[in-house]
Amino acid sequence: MAADPDLDRDAAVTRSLLGWGVVAGPFYVVVGLVLALTRPGFDLTRHALSLLTLGDLGWLQRANLILTGLMAIAAAVGILRAIRNGRGLAMGVLVIVYGGGLILSAIFTPDPATGFPPGSTGGQFTLSGILHLLFGALGFLAIAVAAFAHAAWSRSIGAPGRAVVSIVLGVLVIVGFFAGAALGTSPVGVALLWIAVLAQFTWLGLACAQIYVWSPHPLRSRR
Repeated sequence: MAADPDLDRDAAVTRSLLGWGVVAGPFYVVVGLVLALTRPGFDLTRHALSLLTLGDLGWLQRANLILTGLMAIAAAVGILRAIRNGRGLAMGVLVIVYGGGLILSAIFTPDPATGFPPGSTGGQFTLSGILHLLFGALGFLAIAVAAFAHAAWSRSIGAPGRAVVSIVLGVLVIVGFFAGAALGTSPVGVALLWIAVLAQFTWLGLACAQIYVWSPHPLRSRR
């Protein structure tokens, strides 16, 4: 079968990659909530979703983190392909770091806390738990800085409203994660972590959707 001369395959691949950035957040949140509501002993008001990586069924949340990280990396490649300048490079590399942080956070699991998994006492500090926090912090920081780079790019193409949204979401990611980590497993701390999680995925989805629309259409006749 002859190739369609009106189809720009590079543009089609770029848009397909960007689409994973829109899918990543809903996928992670929905799977995480299903696990949180079905795992015995898990309390959404006291436990961060990362604790779901522990226990007999912990592999499900680890798989969730890894798949979400791979989606983020795919979206990052789409960003690099779509925006071929310094800001695009910064965004793409930072989102790759973020995706890598998700994957490494699945490999190095957190320490048990506040009775989860059931029967654990908490208060343990292991190398795996420390690395989990380190990679988590690196990922959250990377995507927040990516949001600031996206704000600069949005201003450069005449979209100041998008720039403001990105800055707000980037600030929420930083404040939510670090304040939430400082407050630990208190309800306020867990709520702040949720704000950071939702803010990061909201930014990734909105940014990828914007770049998707901005990038050339795969059908040359519709450009």
